[in-house]
Amino acid sequence: MRRPISVAGAAVAVAGCVAGLLYLGPGTDDHPAAAAPQAGAVPDAVSLAVATARKRTERYPDDPTGWSGLARAEVEQARVTLDAGRLDAADEALRRSLALKREDNYAAVTGQGLVANARHEFADGRKFGLSATRMAPDRADGYAVLADAEIQLGDYPAARSAVQRLLDIAPAGAAYSRAAYDLETDGRPKDAAIAIQRAVDSASTAEERAFAEARSGDLAWSSGAVDRAERHYRRAVDAVPGHPFGEAGLARVYAVRGDTAKALETYRRLVARTPLPQFLAEAVELGGGGDRVRGEKAALDAQVWLLRASGGPVDPHLALYVADHGDPQVAVELMRGEWKRARSVIVADALGWALHRAGRDAEAVGYARKAARTGWGNALFRYHRGAIEHSLGLPDGDRHLREALALNPHFSPYHAPLATRMLKQKAQQKAQQKIQQN
Repeated sequence: MRRPISVAGAAVAVAGCVAGLLYLGPGTDDHPAAAAPQAGAVPDAVSLAVATARKRTERYPDDPTGWSGLARAEVEQARVTLDAGRLDAADEALRRSLALKREDNYAAVTGQGLVANARHEFADGRKFGLSATRMAPDRADGYAVLADAEIQLGDYPAARSAVQRLLDIAPAGAAYSRAAYDLETDGRPKDAAIAIQRAVDSASTAEERAFAEARSGDLAWSSGAVDRAERHYRRAVDAVPGHPFGEAGLARVYAVRGDTAKALETYRRLVARTPLPQFLAEAVELGGGGDRVRGEKAALDAQVWLLRASGGPVDPHLALYVADHGDPQVAVELMRGEWKRARSVIVADALGWALHRAGRDAEAVGYARKAARTGWGNALFRYHRGAIEHSLGLPDGDRHLREALALNPHFSPYHAPLATRMLKQKAQQKAQQKIQQN
């Protein structure tokens, strides 16, 4: 039986989220998130933070805390700019910090965990998270690192325990946002909405508020509540103009409302600043893969080429794009490599879908069922499982397709119509069979 997270007093429940480089989420009490800059200025602000941290190390070269602070700034720059090379700079700063203070260097150990998680080296992230929590059981950062690693390794009970501890120590945005994610993954969307609203209410910076509002929008969107989702997305971009996840949410809303041109223009502006595979792939799906999204397809194809050439962590959104709009065998190759690093339900779903698109349904169905093991009411997961089981002629395939559309009829501009078409074809086949029998 899964141990529930406490919802008493200030506390609720677990985990973090990833996209390419691990999204580090709101800060903890140990390292509060910085106030967000205006749209278009994010890289400059982050670069300024790195420059400030470097000046401190130049002024106080024997201070281990200064070097660990520089490492954290470098990790943040890697996240914002998608430049994984900044993680090497973070590693170097952490080595300097540990050379100055080998024992009980909490900031350096948690920094090592952040770098490991950002590289999708989640087993190492777990190791550093455990080391940090043993070193300082009453400090927050170690539990955040540990929770993010455990959920990506697929150990959801361990992640839940880490976030419960994080909630007990520092019941603020970092804990509530992870709580909301775990509750959603656990099939408890109403409780997840309560947790993320607490993240909104406890936000101490514009960036924290924007992140929590965008996540609130995602929760509403996943249940098909378009109007409510739009309100949250607008609050996110009001808090931080140009907030990427708020802007992406609004683009989905515009598309559902029938304003495809406005949605594509929103995506175009967004990916010019933040070329995450998720945003690029959503634009491609909305544009039907045609000339209107040629640039977005080219950007995704370039990311695939670079990833295959250099290796490294795989964003499941990128693999799903390859499976649907490229070479499914390449998608299988990418996700098999990621499965060695991470065993989350997100990775299981993407690997299962890649196998399906490659014509290997007998293997794919096992991963689709692994993706369903937490009970997450994720329409895309349900659709993927339904399509795979439908292809195999299994009796529950159509039920999963119907569940996907009932959860969120707008879950994908590309796949939702395909789900409807599969169900109609099945209904027509049954009707034809009845006529023939009579």
